[in-house]
Amino acid sequence: MGAYGALAPGAAMAQTPAAGGRWQAGRHAQDDWLDQLPGQHRFVFDTTQFDGLGGALLYANNFFVANKNGYDLGDSDLAVVIVVRHNSTPFAYNDAMWAKYGGPMAERANVKDPGTKQAPKVNLFNAAAVVAQLPSGGNTLDSLLKRGVHLAVCQMATRRYAGVIAQAAGGSADAVYTELTSNLVSNAHMVPAGIVAVNRAQERGYSFTNVGV
Repeated sequence: MGAYGALAPGAAMAQTPAAGGRWQAGRHAQDDWLDQLPGQHRFVFDTTQFDGLGGALLYANNFFVANKNGYDLGDSDLAVVIVVRHNSTPFAYNDAMWAKYGGPMAERANVKDPGTKQAPKVNLFNAAAVVAQLPSGGNTLDSLLKRGVHLAVCQMATRRYAGVIAQAAGGSADAVYTELTSNLVSNAHMVPAGIVAVNRAQERGYSFTNVGV
């Protein structure tokens, strides 16, 4: 679904030489997608929990609206990345994964469907029936992705979730990992770790904010 697969450990990398002895951030091919997003204003949101991701969707929408109303800027003028790591990670997986593995993922993330009070069977941030009750203030994940928001999805957390799912449902953690990374929402990029993406985005000129804990 337009997702990007796991990164190869041996991916090519290039180091930016220091000029006049001054420190400069290295450049690695794995992070080049951050420079491929259009937009003269760059913003990265760091999230680790369900509520934090909801807040990031709300604030990202506000960022688009305020830039339109205050500066007459369009969506393509803004490069916005939301990092999903730790317990916000499974909301980068599509409805098929929630229908299949919602139980163990919800238990790990400590999340319940506000309507049924049970483990979600869909990605809640795209669930029209409940999204108004979520911290996103009614903004869906898909609506922000369609405006050009991209996700940096933590590979380390995905590995952990694959292990949790395999233990609960049986099967191979590696097979579950492959299934999860093949069923990401659109504009999703697997990164070696969410915390690394936070660092690399700032080194490439993205302003930073953390949402939640």
